[in-house]
Amino acid sequence: MTSARQIAAAVRSGASTAVEAVTAALARIERIDPVLCAFAEVWEKGALRGARTVDERIAAGEHLPLAGVPIGVKGRRGLRGAGPLIAAGCVPVGATAVPGPGTAWQTWGLGRYGRTVNPWRYDRTPGGSSAGSAAAVAAGLVPLATGSDGAGSVRIPAAWCGVVGLKATNGRLPSADRTGLAAPGVLTRCVADAEAYWLVLAGPAETAGTAGTPGGRERRTPTALWSADLGFADPDPEPVALARAAARRLADAGAVRLLPPGRPLRLEDPGPAWLALRGGGDLGTAARVRAVNNRRLGALFRRADLLLTPTTPCAAHGHDGPGDRYSTALTWAFNLSGHPALSLPAGLGRDGCPVGLQLVAAPGREELLLAVAGSARC
Repeated sequence: MTSARQIAAAVRSGASTAVEAVTAALARIERIDPVLCAFAEVWEKGALRGARTVDERIAAGEHLPLAGVPIGVKGRRGLRGAGPLIAAGCVPVGATAVPGPGTAWQTWGLGRYGRTVNPWRYDRTPGGSSAGSAAAVAAGLVPLATGSDGAGSVRIPAAWCGVVGLKATNGRLPSADRTGLAAPGVLTRCVADAEAYWLVLAGPAETAGTAGTPGGRERRTPTALWSADLGFADPDPEPVALARAAARRLADAGAVRLLPPGRPLRLEDPGPAWLALRGGGDLGTAARVRAVNNRRLGALFRRADLLLTPTTPCAAHGHDGPGDRYSTALTWAFNLSGHPALSLPAGLGRDGCPVGLQLVAAPGREELLLAVAGSARC
């Protein structure tokens, strides 16, 4: 699959056209999506019309950083947040699948032809709720798809589909979520494409010169702390082992310097607080948990630049549901706290399905996440 940056470079140089790139993506969707069910809607006529507009803009001399890149947008309302991407030259080809109405758990999607499957194993869920976006990117239908992350809804499907998933700092980009728990995000096959997304969404003025320099200080290797369970979760051994091995690979590559464990991080379980903020409950307890965790995370990020954890406590489950297991156990703490986080492919489990390594940074440090993750060359 050609990356978003490669597509854009070819369109800008005249080696290809946006119409050609979008036509190829539509052909892939037509061929593969009846099995994958990654798209709830495909906008063939609108996509080709948008591609012709991009070619006209290029011919007129505009510089479009993502010229002609076919993208999926999360859900039927996904176009509302895609304006900056469209302005940068992206062409939405369809709405990706999200869980159907009345879904008790948000770990699958409902596409045009039925339930969204994991491209690695059709009997497994892709994760959710950005299920279709993750499946479409993992299967090579599009190089980039948008998501939103209220409890791990970008990072969990990224981990289970073997792609990159970035959740922005809560409040840094516009979000329709009134609780403040959800933040926009993106799913891509490579970190460079996530960086391209971030440059467009955050703007070059904010990102220039900061990617590899923590805090804008002198260049140095970012420090990282490892936590297998955040002090409250009960993850399975295999995702922990694979994520820890991925963390060591980052260290071996010189991307991070792993600090000695020292006193382990012990967060309060964010589950009750998250649920109270979402659907009614003890808001006093929610405020207490948030304050305690924010204090402990603040202390951690005064000591280290990054926190590394498994993305999920378990492997991708079947379509009959997760049972009593919360796949959000290691992700929703950072929706409650608002920290930016990224899931990076960590390897394959014995079942043949991917799992992820989660990187968490201090608020506003998306550039650091992307710089460190980029060294993995996933």
